[in-house]
Amino acid sequence: MTVSNAQDVSDALRYGTENINGTARFNALSGAFHALGGDISSMAINPAGSAVFLANSISISLDIKDVENNTSYFNSRVRSFDADANLNHAGAVFVFNNNDEESPWKKFTLGLNYISTNDFDNEIFAKGTGNKTIGSFFLAQAQGIPLDLLELQGSETISDLYSFLGETQGTAAQNAFLGYQGFLFDPVDPTNAQNTQYTSNIAAGRFNQEYAHLTRGYNGKYTMNFATQYNDNLFFGINLNTHIIDFDRYTYLYESNNNPGSVVTQVGFENNLSVLGSGFSAQIGGILKVADNSRISLSYDTPTWHVISEETSQYLETERVEEGVTIDQIVNPRVINVFEDYNLRTPGKVSIGIAQVFGKKGLISFDYSYKDYANTEFSPKNDPFFISENALIRETLKDASTYRLGGEYRIDNLSLRGGFRYEESPYQDEETLGDLSGFSLGVGYNLGNYSFDISYARSEQSSAQQLYKVGLTDTVLIDTTQSNIVFTLGLNL
Repeated sequence: MTVSNAQDVSDALRYGTENINGTARFNALSGAFHALGGDISSMAINPAGSAVFLANSISISLDIKDVENNTSYFNSRVRSFDADANLNHAGAVFVFNNNDEESPWKKFTLGLNYISTNDFDNEIFAKGTGNKTIGSFFLAQAQGIPLDLLELQGSETISDLYSFLGETQGTAAQNAFLGYQGFLFDPVDPTNAQNTQYTSNIAAGRFNQEYAHLTRGYNGKYTMNFATQYNDNLFFGINLNTHIIDFDRYTYLYESNNNPGSVVTQVGFENNLSVLGSGFSAQIGGILKVADNSRISLSYDTPTWHVISEETSQYLETERVEEGVTIDQIVNPRVINVFEDYNLRTPGKVSIGIAQVFGKKGLISFDYSYKDYANTEFSPKNDPFFISENALIRETLKDASTYRLGGEYRIDNLSLRGGFRYEESPYQDEETLGDLSGFSLGVGYNLGNYSFDISYARSEQSSAQQLYKVGLTDTVLIDTTQSNIVFTLGLNL
């Protein structure tokens, strides 16, 4: 069990953001269903949406996603693609009509729903030639650490000392140990066991670098929904949500140089992160018919309280030249760092919606939501590391608004749909993560008891990803385009 933490602002944000997912009809309108209801996915954004149903309904959706990343690193450009198919939604609503015609409570509904709120499958590749070395990452963390903590003692193995440092000193000391055992730096005074200053074995100059960043996993939300209709124009609902996190990340940086005076000429550094988590949240919402064909809505999502477990592993390989002889060095601890479980509270959200229904001909709907990402918080709050990270979150993140607009036009049993969405960046510095914009299209065919729907959605967003927190702090510029095709089969009982 390691004594330090691997979490940062990007981790907090990863689990606190949601992408539009659900039925093909929901996606075709870019998720603008807050005031409409009547779609199983709509209760994920407004619990009152299930009370609009007139009959029992079941639906299931398959999502085919394609992500294209265009990276720029020191003016070298690389394009990468990732595609996968997933079950992104399944749900049901059961309607219980009140047989007492004198009662203002017309019906009650019970909903069960699953949606994938985030698909983490992604691949980013970058390459370029810069003037900073990965060696500076290890050197920066070694400064101040006594030499005797980095040297093997007696019969001690790489795995033994790496584990000991993780249990007693933390991640920075483990990184320093890898760098020292990989000959990336030497002590200023090698005869002094308490030496705390080091010099690099990689000379200044130009460095050819290739970087891979691969992620897999998902963030899913399971919902139990209760809703009711009061008189003919008011709908209420509440959701109880369970959240699941399953996330894996692999990064690898390869660096080479032929700088005069460099002892180390090649470095390969691998990092792996595995995350499992669970969480709870609740939602309450309402829809009001202000006229026969006009609706307004309001909902509140509580913060989500997560419990998260993390594991990491590392691997370093180097090539150096000593007295004209090339030596390959592999430092593989074969140790999995298991971090103490921590808590993460991601912020709540307020949403409103307006919609106009044109009889059986079609509809138009607009949604607005507000979330203050600066309220994201790690705990326990008295942990010194989390105190600094929470302060950094408040400095780095901000409030952000989301806008969604969707419409539908019906020709007998055929429905034509379209939508648009715009999401503000949660970062103060919008170069870190830019605003997101996207559009959607779709068609559906209703056969009475059955319905078939298909949608296409596309979004674009730019970001700047820093390679490491210290030393090699250069950034990769990324333009991301994501496309989704969703197929939904619906059944009315």
